[in-house]
Amino acid sequence: MTTVRYCSACGAGLPVAPPVTCAACGTSHWSNPKPCANAVIVERQRVLLTQRAHSPWKGAWCSPGGFCERGEHPIETVVREALEETGFRIRVTGYLGVWVDDYVDGPDHRENEVINVAYYLAETMGEARGDVDRSEVSDLGWFGWDELPSPLAPPGTLAAVLQAARNAGSTPLLDRPQ
Repeated sequence: MTTVRYCSACGAGLPVAPPVTCAACGTSHWSNPKPCANAVIVERQRVLLTQRAHSPWKGAWCSPGGFCERGEHPIETVVREALEETGFRIRVTGYLGVWVDDYVDGPDHRENEVINVAYYLAETMGEARGDVDRSEVSDLGWFGWDELPSPLAPPGTLAAVLQAARNAGSTPLLDRPQ
């Protein structure tokens, strides 16, 4: 099924998915990557993973994280998302790197490129507060490096991220919000 797309400025139909310029009014429409950030929370040689409660990748295991909000630094994103998805307040201890993923979502199942601008190493600060956003997370657990659950999401990427975390220990942060 083809989804008809419309110009956000004038409402005219667009002939193709972005990037495209509206023939009626000249407005440019783009399909830019969306920034995301994730926390790789490690304690006592175990990593905290969450099981996704929704598409895409429903039922797969991932690191806590999500889309950056407008004006939000990726470190602020991982702190907010970790609390929402795990109930833990976290402290970011290091930077792992940048990975690029495709995120398939929406009624037309179109791919949106996302930039996981940041995978940060983190540790918990105290006990979990207990309330987890169950619309996003169906389960969570601590896993040893050699006992990771399957499947992992994003496919292909998270396995590489976890290997980097296992090998890195902690890399100093290059950037912090003021």
